[in-house]
Amino acid sequence: MQLNKLIACALAAATFTGFNAKAQKVEFTEYDMPNGLHVILHQDHNAPVVAVSVMYHVGSKNEVVGRSGFAHFFEHLLFEGSDNIKKGDFMKLVSANGGQNNANTTQDRTFYYEVFPSNQLETGLWLESERMMHPVINEIGVKTQNEVVKEEKRLSFDNRPYGNAINSVTAGVFTDHPYHYGVIGSMKDLDAAKLDEFKQFFHQFYAPNNAVLTIAGDIDVAKTKTLIDSYFGPIPKSAPVVYKKVEEKPITKQIIDTAYDANIQIPAVLVAYRVPGRDTRDSKIMEMISSILSGGSSSRMYKKMVDEKKNALQVFSFNYALEDYGTYIVGALPSGEAKPDGLITDMQEEIVKLQTNLISPEDYQKLQNQFEDSFVSANTRMLGIAENLANGYTFYHKDTNHINEELTEIRSITREEIRDAAKKYLNTNQRLLLYYLPGKGKTN
Repeated sequence: MQLNKLIACALAAATFTGFNAKAQKVEFTEYDMPNGLHVILHQDHNAPVVAVSVMYHVGSKNEVVGRSGFAHFFEHLLFEGSDNIKKGDFMKLVSANGGQNNANTTQDRTFYYEVFPSNQLETGLWLESERMMHPVINEIGVKTQNEVVKEEKRLSFDNRPYGNAINSVTAGVFTDHPYHYGVIGSMKDLDAAKLDEFKQFFHQFYAPNNAVLTIAGDIDVAKTKTLIDSYFGPIPKSAPVVYKKVEEKPITKQIIDTAYDANIQIPAVLVAYRVPGRDTRDSKIMEMISSILSGGSSSRMYKKMVDEKKNALQVFSFNYALEDYGTYIVGALPSGEAKPDGLITDMQEEIVKLQTNLISPEDYQKLQNQFEDSFVSANTRMLGIAENLANGYTFYHKDTNHINEELTEIRSITREEIRDAAKKYLNTNQRLLLYYLPGKGKTN
């Protein structure tokens, strides 16, 4: 994800005003099919809408060196069609039946979804079963999608301001782990790949026993189970996916690096730390620290650097939480003649304050309100519920009920834990300092 998108998401997530919304428990039914497909069903009759989603536990971290970009490539390729869906007809079928659909890929998973009027549930199940059972993977489709991915790389990364900033950060924070490489991968790797390699990647990862089917909305649970059995039951399982986390050695000395971007006129300074993965309590604490530092106009870095000193046009901090590790990023864009090193000093001063002093009870309550509002907002749409249920099973040790436990965890985090996490992870000898400057950039 590009820096500008991450900044926008980080700021938006932390600017709730606290409307005292009440979180409702999300009821669900879950079970495993004989072929290993995990199914999660959430029934909600408040609106005649249904979200059908499949989350495959495969992302860029599952790729091999020299064949990067496969997971993201398949995000596109699996819209090409199947034995029963003509090339180019997948999206037409969705829109013709009043639906919307899309997909996205991260380092850890690939997520496909459709949102339909509830009377089109069967259409959604058929489309996703076709994608899983017998997609067309041939030279024509590979060539077509290769050009699509190249154009996406040009538009979203190489020709967009700050487009490669996050890739530059992760390349510096991770040495051995596959998170070192960007999700979109290398175009050279995709050009060199043979058709049989794409087919082998599909059969290895896009199988029912490496997927979660989640349906949320206006459904009849018993009838839905019957439909699922009909459409997904015949799909054979594959060999179990064996994944071993690559352990990174701790960063013990500050890393200083420079990256260049021909699309920008204003430099950025980024400070990044390696932190624990998303299933840990500390990962949630780091999200809370982000809100304190840069969450809205009353945050500490914003008040100091944008309002008072006026040496920054924008400040940001966010926890880029992934499965194996997270990357905690703090940064700023200078204003006028302000020097990047002065911004670094100001950001570090606010971090030191967090490491030294407990936040006030008033700030703590405000933080709790912000996170509760954010939690409630994330579960107001059927698609959001479907994705969060799938995330719980996929990333929290098969704990689908994490959707109902997360708010309790947030409420239990103490001011002392916030201080201690800042002391543990946000130290100058554990960071990457990246100067992201205007100039001719490198592309793959």
